[in-house]
Amino acid sequence: MKEFLMIFRNEKREGGAAPSAEQMQLVMQEWQNWIGGIASQGKFVSTNRLYSEGSTLLPDGTVLDGPYAELKEVVGGYLIVKADSLQAAQEMAKGCPNLKYGGNVEIRAVMSIDQDVKSKAFLAEK
Repeated sequence: MKEFLMIFRNEKREGGAAPSAEQMQLVMQEWQNWIGGIASQGKFVSTNRLYSEGSTLLPDGTVLDGPYAELKEVVGGYLIVKADSLQAAQEMAKGCPNLKYGGNVEIRAVMSIDQDVKSKAFLAEK
């Protein structure tokens, strides 16, 4: 089985009413149920949410406050799963609560460094 990274993106929200504690609890339960279903199949690898604070370093050395300075979307977190193919990972992603709330899921195959001969040679150099 291969590993696939799912990146969760949502539209950046400015102002507006924040969800209530009850609404947040329901959303968290949806996420727990979805990820728990993947884990029960033995296909869960890891996941984390991302804080909104951060910075972006540009090639010229400039540091921008926040990773989303000029973007309309924010990356809220990621999940790494095991699947036989990209299509199988896509099927898993179809149940993602992020889709229900207007977000999207980017799915990328993960290549470990030891699978890339050039990277292996690079790591051996000192």
